[in-house]
Amino acid sequence: MPLLPLLPIFHRLNREHFDGTLAVNGQPLSCVRWSDGRMSRTAGFYRRGPGIGASRGSEIVLSRPLLEPLPQEATESTLCHEMIHAWVDLVLRTRESHGPRFRARMEAINAAQDRFQVSVRHRYPVPVRPLRWWAVCPSCGSRYPYRRRISNAACRKCCDQHHAGRWHRSCVLQFESAV
Repeated sequence: MPLLPLLPIFHRLNREHFDGTLAVNGQPLSCVRWSDGRMSRTAGFYRRGPGIGASRGSEIVLSRPLLEPLPQEATESTLCHEMIHAWVDLVLRTRESHGPRFRARMEAINAAQDRFQVSVRHRYPVPVRPLRWWAVCPSCGSRYPYRRRISNAACRKCCDQHHAGRWHRSCVLQFESAV
């Protein structure tokens, strides 16, 4: 399905489920946009901070690669999920991830309509990337799969068991190619 403009969907969802509180004078409180095509592991996110979202201070970004091939309900559900994050943050002025305020609004939205269902975790098909590395603990020999090398990563089991839970050089994982 081709990508749809997000602002009309945002404004409709804002009217229907947020009493218009996520926009002032027709302008969303957060920048709302599609990703540039690189976001391939998560369907969407909300973030806030200085210099984010064209100086609005927050933005909602939806994944072009994950949502483009899916039906419009997936876009609406993901956008609504991220709008709940924005509502909890900007309107309620509370910092929580998927806490009680988020869940209460999610349940109210799901009960009020049947076009889509908002969930805490989306179950969209995500392309599986091949395993690239095995990290091996020099102390116990445990092997852990990794997609990328991480410097100074240590075996938690050995750090906990031999060093009171503190990082120690003897537990630093050694990486072996998996391909």
